[in-house]
Amino acid sequence: MDALKNAGNTVSDYANSASETIQGKGAEASKEANKNIAKSDEASLGDRASAGKDAVSDKIDQTSHEHCIPYLLSRGHQVLNVDLAPFPDPSTPIHTLKADLTDSGQTFNALSSHFHLSHYETPRQPNGSSGVQPPDAVIHFAAYARNLLVPDSECFRGNVLSTYHVIEAACKLGIRKVVLASSETVYGVCFAQGDCDYHSFPLEEDAYDCDPEDTYAMSKLCGERCARSFARRFPGTDIYVLRIGNVVEPDEYERDFPEYVRRPETRKRNAWSYIDARDLGQICDLCVRKDGLGFQVFNATDDTITTRVPTKEYLKSVCPNTPITREMGEWEAPLTNKKIRDVLGFKEEHNWRKYT
Repeated sequence: MDALKNAGNTVSDYANSASETIQGKGAEASKEANKNIAKSDEASLGDRASAGKDAVSDKIDQTSHEHCIPYLLSRGHQVLNVDLAPFPDPSTPIHTLKADLTDSGQTFNALSSHFHLSHYETPRQPNGSSGVQPPDAVIHFAAYARNLLVPDSECFRGNVLSTYHVIEAACKLGIRKVVLASSETVYGVCFAQGDCDYHSFPLEEDAYDCDPEDTYAMSKLCGERCARSFARRFPGTDIYVLRIGNVVEPDEYERDFPEYVRRPETRKRNAWSYIDARDLGQICDLCVRKDGLGFQVFNATDDTITTRVPTKEYLKSVCPNTPITREMGEWEAPLTNKKIRDVLGFKEEHNWRKYT
């Protein structure tokens, strides 16, 4: 988990939802469970909307982990990192609280914890309490990041149970903002057996019938349903789900994108779409700052398709039997981010064409 505050000490902790940490790149990398908890010392919710908020979040993989937290820190949040492993960059001013999010008690305690040892210097409150306030928001990216890291039953158990515990603890502690990591895989093609076509283009959050066949995507879809149920049970709580695309780290453009462009057929399982790890940090910040939307699902991708051929022309050539349900932008990513641009005001900063 990462914990974010508007000012003062910045502490970040990540808690893995399973017993080991898997590291790698892109969709193949995984940090089991981490969350960001952000707190504001004095500001009201209205003030924090413009100045920054506290959030609790966890990460999907090492890539998003390393870049999202620095971005959130740069935006004035204080961050508590909840993980089974310390943050990889020791120069980043965050604290790591080790916790297993598949354990309900550990999850509740992590979300009501001090951000740093220095917080013990805070005077005790007149009512005798320690003065620890719950974070303003939780960003939960905790998960096994793909199939075949562990047996399917453990992947499902770890992902679903940690997500349930995080949402339940947040709601019962009065935390009014929860941001969850879902996945591009829920659209049913990424981990399908053999070649499989999408139902339609573009892949839109509120119109597409998600029917994945694999365990990882199934666990993510269950997490989305948990989020919707808790949002109904706790009116006034915002729970935003991010269907995160293939996460790309800065050094991967030069290394990987020439091959992606040369052989675009290899990108079908990712819907010829991606999200820069730094842009994902911006999305997390926007989610923390935007209040009042209730339950929402957003595709978390950058703007454009990863081909040199315009979107409609390319899709008709490789998926001739898949309907295109609306007019698409010339280079619009098939895993479209139109909703997150329209609703949250996301503005891509790292288009792959700048680096390739």
